[in-house]
Amino acid sequence: MDELLAKLHQTNSLTKDEIVELLGSLTPEGRKELFRLADQTRQRHYGKAVFMRGLIEFSNMCKQDCLYCGLRRSNAGVDRYRLTEDEILECVEEGYELGYRSFVLQSGEDFRYTEELLTEIIRRIKARYPEVAITLSIGERSERFYRTLFEAGADRYLLRHETASRSLYESLHPGMSYDNRIDCLYTLKRIGYQVGAGFMVGLPGQTAEHLAEDLLFLHELQPEMIGIGPFIPHSATPLAKAEGGTVDHTLVMIALARLFVPGAMLPATTAMGTLDPVGREKALKAGANVVMPILSPLAVREKYALYENKICTGDEASHCRHCIEMRIVASGYRIEMGRGDHCGFRTDSCLA
Repeated sequence: MDELLAKLHQTNSLTKDEIVELLGSLTPEGRKELFRLADQTRQRHYGKAVFMRGLIEFSNMCKQDCLYCGLRRSNAGVDRYRLTEDEILECVEEGYELGYRSFVLQSGEDFRYTEELLTEIIRRIKARYPEVAITLSIGERSERFYRTLFEAGADRYLLRHETASRSLYESLHPGMSYDNRIDCLYTLKRIGYQVGAGFMVGLPGQTAEHLAEDLLFLHELQPEMIGIGPFIPHSATPLAKAEGGTVDHTLVMIALARLFVPGAMLPATTAMGTLDPVGREKALKAGANVVMPILSPLAVREKYALYENKICTGDEASHCRHCIEMRIVASGYRIEMGRGDHCGFRTDSCLA
């Protein structure tokens, strides 16, 4: 195990068999060493900075029927909503006044938000706040759609691959194409976005081999952002009675992802904080360096429920920002409210 950790730290790479061996042999002492190496690697690239993104969940409508997701189209119990263009701009305005210079616009796959409408939203944001970064997280679209929004001013795009195993992906995503998911990620890279991929830990049927494939895919893709979180069952989905993922296993995968893709922006996800009151702080110590407080209107926050019992749905945006800021500082890190680009896009963001 020690030899494998040393090799990964030095080369940022292992074979599939070596990853599986490492996952099967990690002792408590080995985990501590893994987290130490991940934190050291993150600090080499970004120091103690933790980058803040203001998250605006603007629609919980979704055309897809993913078996694990509370927003799946077959869930008739969801109170659906869509924010208007002006409501989205109001969220950005509030966030800007709170100091945010990076915003994530996220929704289900809601095609009511057309290329024209989203282009107008992006242009309005950039016209008023030209220095901010805009990240989109709205699912699978066409190359033309992605290119048009990039040309309008979108900077980043999050599209978690969820699992790099074709068979596991197809078992969880009825009617969706594994090939199209992967093609979308490479298309986004080719256009010039800072791209985010990522996966869930603890999915039903997931093995160490599947997790090894996820890490190898990330190493090949070299995304600028990597989102990793635990699978949390939702009571209104076919996987309601499945066993969920754990914070401990997710921390291991976050740390390994940091070592496989050293310069990545890695969020400490809300899901980690939902399962563990200090889950996000633990993720920072395992190599994460991004947090995404919610800026959506209070009236709709509880309606964006990918999983249940999500934290921070009742907090005002200002309280949410100051609460997480205090917790981050108490953990020994410092808040960075700027654009927070990947170090390969803006060399002044990176220390190495």
